[in-house]
Amino acid sequence: MDKNRKEGARHEIKGKLREVAGKVTGNKSKEASGNLEKNAGKIQKNIGEAADEIRNAEKRREREQQHSR
Repeated sequence: MDKNRKEGARHEIKGKLREVAGKVTGNKSKEASGNLEKNAGKIQKNIGEAADEIRNAEKRREREQQHSR
């Protein structure tokens, strides 16, 4: 699993918690920064998922080439 996937998920959760805390306390700045971190985490997680897909596709292609020889 790509490290961006793990880190992105961590930031997504952390951002969501900060966003909720901001909403509960009425702190718009904390809410906005939480939303920003949550969305940045989603992007990072998607990058990690894409990297995993590429890595898996390369492994499948290598196996297929070895079997066709």
